[in-house]
Amino acid sequence: MKNYFLSLSILFVLTACNSKEPTAQQIIDKAIEKAGGELYKNAEISFDFRKASYKSSREDGKFQLERFLPDSSGTTYHDVVTNEGFTRYKNEKPANLKDSLKDVYRNSINSVHYFVQLPFGLNDAAVNKELIGKDSIHNKEYYEIKVSFEAKGGGIDHEDLYMYWINTQTFTVDYLAYSFEINDGGIRFRKAYNPRTIEGIRFVDYENYKLDDLSTPLKKLDDLYEVKELELLSKIENKNIKVNLKK
Repeated sequence: MKNYFLSLSILFVLTACNSKEPTAQQIIDKAIEKAGGELYKNAEISFDFRKASYKSSREDGKFQLERFLPDSSGTTYHDVVTNEGFTRYKNEKPANLKDSLKDVYRNSINSVHYFVQLPFGLNDAAVNKELIGKDSIHNKEYYEIKVSFEAKGGGIDHEDLYMYWINTQTFTVDYLAYSFEINDGGIRFRKAYNPRTIEGIRFVDYENYKLDDLSTPLKKLDDLYEVKELELLSKIENKNIKVNLKK
């Protein structure tokens, strides 16, 4: 009888240990692993978004993010962000810009590459992650991860807040929301669709929704989405994606 109760006690302890919730960091690590993992760190990724072409290159901790943007006059702007800073080329000649404009362009380029390569950027040094809990969207269960940024290294938008809904079974980022301060502020909610894997790295497009009530907590947006209280603002479609993995 003693052995019976001892076995039950051991089983209870093991079950309790196995049912322990993962941490926010463990969830993010798993999501990155499922989306491409180490492949991001030495990959060259190019794609078209709206009227511009983009290209990113990473190798051994160094990165280069680029945007090629033609205008109606035949001028082509080539913007380059690296570990060292930002440079704009006008018809391949360096252009002189005010620091304030450099910040705007750099942030714009960072943002596009950031969303295309999610969830890879969620392990940057300036990122703070917190597991809020679990919730369901359309009968699927998700971890809710709140993300904020340190002022140092977090960019000019470090006050923005994000929420990620990560599937508890597949560890894919199926939904995300964020609030931002620039241009009088705003709230966005995105639903991922059209998933595809190219050279081992997962990419998605997004339905992009907005909400006018800026006092709404981000964690409530999934409920508002389910009852169709969000307005579809646009679709975020990345086309002609190509991946070159460096050996």
